[in-house]
Amino acid sequence: MPGLWRRLAAIFYDSWLIAAFWLLGAMIDTFVRSGLDLGSSGYHLPLQMYLVLAPMAFFSWFWIHGGQTLGMRAWRLKLLSRNGGKASLKQALIRCAGALLSILALGLGYLWVLIDRDGLSWHDRLSGTRLVMTEKG
Repeated sequence: MPGLWRRLAAIFYDSWLIAAFWLLGAMIDTFVRSGLDLGSSGYHLPLQMYLVLAPMAFFSWFWIHGGQTLGMRAWRLKLLSRNGGKASLKQALIRCAGALLSILALGLGYLWVLIDRDGLSWHDRLSGTRLVMTEKG
């Protein structure tokens, strides 16, 4: 089972990609709002939804198409279903929600891997998934 530091390193790598998606979405929102002359009404529900849904779409897509995000690939991690197969869309979405819960609980869901008998995080347990190390090359 991969350790906490390897998991955090992959998250750090992927966070740069998420930041790029967020900036792209904010830029598009700014252009659309200025083009429609919406001003700064303070109502940004479409952008707020995008900021929540874009990371979920990013992670879910990578997890169900190969089991690895770019950060996970760099740190040789792969997501599998608990039975060793490919993660389903349902598992990926539950894992995203569980990861958010893990972060909102002051990171306790991630720190859980240090004491869990199987080395699983809260979102691993909730989604029925697990991270494994891949071979070099």
